[in-house]
Amino acid sequence: MNQSKKKILRALGHLVRQRRTALGISQEELGLRANLDRTYISGVERGVRNPSLTALTSLAKGLDLTVSNLLNNLEIVVENIE
Repeated sequence: MNQSKKKILRALGHLVRQRRTALGISQEELGLRANLDRTYISGVERGVRNPSLTALTSLAKGLDLTVSNLLNNLEIVVENIE
């Protein structure tokens, strides 16, 4: 996987973790809300999973967001991530 794809996945993981912690819920709770396994949530947050559109939609719903709200600042985070 090239570096730009890795940065995008890490940025997405950052946004998911940021929202999850703001809600005060665990990865397990988010998994239950999104109907995804906790280990999958962990992989997304670490930037090692590339979620499908359906998984992204489930994640957003579990975070009480729309997909567009979840991805709203993705480009900014990508530019600032190492």
